[in-house]
Amino acid sequence: MTTFPGSPQVQKGAIIGLDPFNPLASVIVFQYNPDTMTRTLTARTTGGTADRGEALRLKGPPEEKIGLEVEIDATDQLERAQFPATALGLYPTLASLEMLLYPKSALTIANEVLATAGVIEIIPPEAPLTLFVWGVKRVLPVRLTSFTITEEAYDPDLNPIRAKVRLDLNVLSYHDLGLLSVGGALFMAHQISKEVMATIGGVSTIAGVVG
Repeated sequence: MTTFPGSPQVQKGAIIGLDPFNPLASVIVFQYNPDTMTRTLTARTTGGTADRGEALRLKGPPEEKIGLEVEIDATDQLERAQFPATALGLYPTLASLEMLLYPKSALTIANEVLATAGVIEIIPPEAPLTLFVWGVKRVLPVRLTSFTITEEAYDPDLNPIRAKVRLDLNVLSYHDLGLLSVGGALFMAHQISKEVMATIGGVSTIAGVVG
């Protein structure tokens, strides 16, 4: 089936873990963009104990949660006999997602050695800064809180070759990361873009009413 030459090229969503020591381990470009995405925004207010006159104050940007379901399928790669699908199925793609929730094995081993040696204060390992990319207008630092993998088909070696993955993400803002951090700066750019789009929307609405 040929693609109409005038059709716009569809951008692919992605999850990217920024790990300078292993930059390719956590780059997951969506094979198929999900049809739907759920976003929940909760105001970050001063709470119910706020003094009179403080009820409208905001402590920061809203807390935002994102939920989406991604489909991955190795059928095309298997038909073209492409590695690693022929030997490993979807394991590499699933592992890239899962590693966003794992501490680095080398650091875990090093911490255990330090604990055995009597070092009391051990800093818990940090996950890499993770970005949710949904077009150029939405590049957000996120924490992957959980995901559910439904494996739907296997090859003769029991490698998964088709799966659905439900992703649950918490958006991290400058309130969480600090404005001078890479993630905080990305979120601020995202907020400024929203402010511009909201202004455009307001002008368009007024023009429509007046017209």
